Amino acid sequence: MDVLAGLVAEELGEPVDPRVAALAAAIAAQHGAAARAVLFYGSCLRESRLDGLMLDFYLIVADYRSAYRQRWLATANRLIPPNVFPFAHDGLTAKYAVLSEADFARLAGSATRGVSVWARFAQPARLAWSANAVARRRAIDAVAGAAPALLAAARPLLPDRLDRLDLWRAAFALTYSAELRAERTQRAASVVEADPARYAAFTAPALAAAGLSARIGHDAQVDFAEPATPAIRAAGERLWARRRREGKALTLLRLAKASATFAGGIDYLAWKINRHAGTAIAIRPWQRRFPLLGALSLLPRLIGGGAIR
Repeated sequence: MDVLAGLVAEELGEPVDPRVAALAAAIAAQHGAAARAVLFYGSCLRESRLDGLMLDFYLIVADYRSAYRQRWLATANRLIPPNVFPFAHDGLTAKYAVLSEADFARLAGSATRGVSVWARFAQPARLAWSANAVARRRAIDAVAGAAPALLAAARPLLPDRLDRLDLWRAAFALTYSAELRAERTQRAASVVEADPARYAAFTAPALAAAGLSARIGHDAQVDFAEPATPAIRAAGERLWARRRREGKALTLLRLAKASATFAGGIDYLAWKINRHAGTAIAIRPWQRRFPLLGALSLLPRLIGGGAIR
């Protein structure tokens, strides 16, 4: 096992609250033998009081067809991954996204332009449930691809020399710009500040796994061995502009799909925006009756007011 995979395995293996473990097992049980792993991630990972929060999970399944009774859900998951569902267990509420093992491995690594999965799993996560040792190993391998994917994608737009924590802050800031996000602009920095020692430890092995040659000095400065030329930076700007266009369009497609899979989805959307952006959005009855139209009706005001970026 290489250094990065070892760090990921150790982190994923850290214990979770027993209620979180029970919730993860209950999510897996919803999908029977297809369930392979359940990963706990997001801001709630750092919370000790979980009541009243919406916990975030990814359910990894063997394949979509065996994960669902309804064929249309399998098709939707395959065409526009992931499907997202609400869930409640033992007084806790959660949402979970469903990906196949193959899609998780692909979307958590550099094989995709989409930032959604590798941006999330370059951050801390826990393996809250796994079917067996093989499923655990595959989850570790997939998550180990996330941090290198993040840094490799960000490198063309980074300075040739910067503090190692600024490296992560800048990289996450790019990913937040590539999705319709409710979080404030400081969110990318706060992710790193929540556990600076973790990101310091991950820096060298993640850079090496990304194929980025760099020296990290005693002053914690990262010096890239190969400067980013103007041509590389221009190509990087074009690629991130494409990521932003595609990422925001994909967010809308997922929102449309969620109107069929996520009961009360528009209320969750309002809660999420209010929590992260400090707004006071109230959902009207007609928006609950027509959640897709209701959600879309919020977008011009939210984007114009800076609540969603």
